[in-house]
Amino acid sequence: MNGKQFVNIVVLFILVLTAFASDGYSYNVVGDHGVSSTFGIKETKEGQRVVKKRTVSASSLTQVIDKADVFHDQYPKVRVVATGYYAGYESTGKDPSHPSYGITYSGVKVRRDDYSTIAADLRVFPLGTILYIPGYGYGVVADKGGAIRGHKIDLYFETKQDVFSQWGKKSVDVYIVKKGEGKVTEAFLNSLNEKGIAAMAEPVSGQQQIE
Repeated sequence: MNGKQFVNIVVLFILVLTAFASDGYSYNVVGDHGVSSTFGIKETKEGQRVVKKRTVSASSLTQVIDKADVFHDQYPKVRVVATGYYAGYESTGKDPSHPSYGITYSGVKVRRDDYSTIAADLRVFPLGTILYIPGYGYGVVADKGGAIRGHKIDLYFETKQDVFSQWGKKSVDVYIVKKGEGKVTEAFLNSLNEKGIAAMAEPVSGQQQIE
């Protein structure tokens, strides 16, 4: 059996396996060491989502099953009204010539990233609080606003168009990943964004419920 025939057989085998995951997900990756396919089926167990992931490698035909248990359901959640804002005049009363343009109350610059800067009532969500907002992503409380009182938050977007096209105003359940300690630094935000979602891969100890 030559190499081409071997790869064809393996791809056919992968397609058959993937068919069983029609209610899940699948993708193929071609790398230096051959073709691999990852597929899985999402399950729900006792209120927690579990993703079973299987990787098939054409070079070794090894199969690895992984379980990802870290989901946002492990964190406390609270209902809020979430609006969107940007750094421009309509949202902040400042234009690009203003010395404080794009600077939050905490002193860090606004950013839309894996972990974005958001505004909140600091009596409810102290500076540095990390929230997961479905449909938006992770937000770090770094700012406050005159109209942001109680269970209201303001999500940063880069342009006015993004505010209206991507968000607007919504009532949403947000997950409290970590309660802040009253400060935010550029180094803290950089660290979170360098690690990406992996920064929240382990449960955060010492969480406090916000009501």
